[in-house]
Amino acid sequence: MLYRPLGTSSLKVSALCLGTMTWGEQNTQRDAFAQIDRARDAGVNFIDCAEMYPVPPRGETQGASERIIGEYFRQRGNRDQWVLASKVAGPSRDMHHIRDGATRFTRQHITAALEGSLKRLQTEHIDLYQLHWPDRHTNFFGQLGYQHDPEEQITPIEDTLEVLDDLVRAGKIRHIGLSNETPWGTSRFLHLAETRGWPRIVSVQNPYNLLNRSYEVGMAEISIREQVGLLAYSPLAFGTLTGKYLNGLRPEKARLTLFSRFSRYTNPQAQKACARYVQLARDHGMDPAQMALAFVTRQPFVTSNIIGATNMDQLNRNLTSVHMGLTDKILEAIEEIHRSQPNPAP
Repeated sequence: MLYRPLGTSSLKVSALCLGTMTWGEQNTQRDAFAQIDRARDAGVNFIDCAEMYPVPPRGETQGASERIIGEYFRQRGNRDQWVLASKVAGPSRDMHHIRDGATRFTRQHITAALEGSLKRLQTEHIDLYQLHWPDRHTNFFGQLGYQHDPEEQITPIEDTLEVLDDLVRAGKIRHIGLSNETPWGTSRFLHLAETRGWPRIVSVQNPYNLLNRSYEVGMAEISIREQVGLLAYSPLAFGTLTGKYLNGLRPEKARLTLFSRFSRYTNPQAQKACARYVQLARDHGMDPAQMALAFVTRQPFVTSNIIGATNMDQLNRNLTSVHMGLTDKILEAIEEIHRSQPNPAP
């Protein structure tokens, strides 16, 4: 396994991070325990969760992923072997089951969210606590263009960082990170940390895959120059880059088969590009999923690549990808496809 610094912190995390958003929905606790054990055996020391998981978010299952992790730590007694990451949910119109849907990055909501996560995770601290999405209207979750609303009511970033500073000082959080963030937001957090003496963000968790390389446009330079690396989520574009959904296929129990709401990577342009990437991998004797993951992991702005799986075969293939090299010929072919069909599923 490869290990990389988590921003400017003293922590080193594995180049692959174990994602958990299916635990409690598509995966049972027994499944999850087996995945954690297998990932640990492969050298993974980094696990990522969120208070809203599993996905899709529902009141009946909210918090189940964290509870499973907490029970694992209780039974195995190896909490100190893991870098544990979780997230506090931002404003949402669709999640009234989390603090009555009025989730904001205020002292009240962040404190309540953290206490809930600590209880479910059965731990005294979280190593990396992330803001799941911005407390403002901006372009994330597939929206490229920014449209400003001068009347919008938002929680000032200063207020949010002040709360997080208190929680770091209290020892309940070790480090903080962002998720689904923009260049402006990331720069603002960094500036305030520098000028006010507040905690410095150590990572940004945004989507990045062969169908969505928009992170390269404005965020990659920030990640490298400011030592705030990307924790890449959806590296397989919700499984589409494995090729299993091509030509209208819908495998039994697969995510896109079970949940029609996930349509981000299934538009016609994305499907055409996906077919080309899958064929490229097969032409070179590679597993399409491993080629897609290897492309993400090798990027200089990526700290860790968040892999998820619903069965052990998938997990084993994903873990093996960390050792996969991509030849110059494959990389050139990937760039050729990207130039002809850039970011078809942002």
